[in-house]
Amino acid sequence: MVTATSPKPQAIVTGASSGIGLYTTAALVKRGWTVVMAVRDPAKGEKAINQLDLDRRSVTVLPLDLSDLRCVRAFAQAVAAGSAPLEALVCNAAVYMPTLKAPLFSPQGYELSMATNHLGHFLLIQLLLDKLAGDGSGKGSGGIQKRLVVLGTVTANSKELGGKIPIPAPADLGDLTGFADGFQAPVTMADGKAFKPGKAYKDSKLCNMITVTELHRRFHRQTGVVFASLYPGCVADSPLFRHSFKVFQRVFPWFQKRITGGYVSQPMAGERVAEVVSSEAFSASGVHWSWGNRQQRGRQQFIQELSEQGRDPAMAKRLWELSTRLVAESVQSEGKPGPAQPSAEAGA
Repeated sequence: MVTATSPKPQAIVTGASSGIGLYTTAALVKRGWTVVMAVRDPAKGEKAINQLDLDRRSVTVLPLDLSDLRCVRAFAQAVAAGSAPLEALVCNAAVYMPTLKAPLFSPQGYELSMATNHLGHFLLIQLLLDKLAGDGSGKGSGGIQKRLVVLGTVTANSKELGGKIPIPAPADLGDLTGFADGFQAPVTMADGKAFKPGKAYKDSKLCNMITVTELHRRFHRQTGVVFASLYPGCVADSPLFRHSFKVFQRVFPWFQKRITGGYVSQPMAGERVAEVVSSEAFSASGVHWSWGNRQQRGRQQFIQELSEQGRDPAMAKRLWELSTRLVAESVQSEGKPGPAQPSAEAGA
């Protein structure tokens, strides 16, 4: 717990200028943390600070475009060089573009949703893990438990109803053929099959959740860091859905509030992420937290089982190795011109 006399712990939150990331920032500041708001558009980050009237002594805005691995390296270098310790890294930013007719590509030539949601975060984690680990005790300022928290989604977990929806297709990485083949055009999907924009998002989020399990296996014991993913509930009015059909943006929140009962507000989702970051109740490592698909007053968190792919150690090991190769090989492809891309600052 943060006390008035202890140094303020610091967290990095990606995609912190809107949605879940912004409200996670606010919830952590309220709990006595300082937050580095990692955002694609710093001006939007500054506007968000004013919007919620956040204490400017507790927040710092730094540019981070997760779709561009050069930017990820520059951001990580700036953070690693700073004197302030790091108690938590929250990987929240995501891009979701279900109406695309053809894929968009990152500056390094990777399909955009996988590049942003998975590969950008994967590289960021690799570059900042030493700073987060610190002395290996797992403890930071004021005895705070160090944590790495990743936003997952129900739609990427076939153990849950939302993950079984067949449109456009459930999340499925296959045998990672697309990654093994270099994930460059014409390859646009992890399984090497035809591009489906909605599935591309689901696959990238499944990669996020699998990465947490492999981080736990590789690094929890030696670093003391707690690695966890979570699904805070259906934030149906999140900016994540801004690239969806307009009618969907109007109907989906109503449907989740009145029909499924799955709706969670952006502030509530932010509070839940902040709890996973800071509360002793979330000290388990290598798990996926959930509050269920239907929201109930006073309902407590629980550990949700992941799909067969999500909990397969062999899949996690292969994903780790292939992702490491892709972010390393991206150095050779830097400098390629890329198309203008949409912002990737929404919560997952």
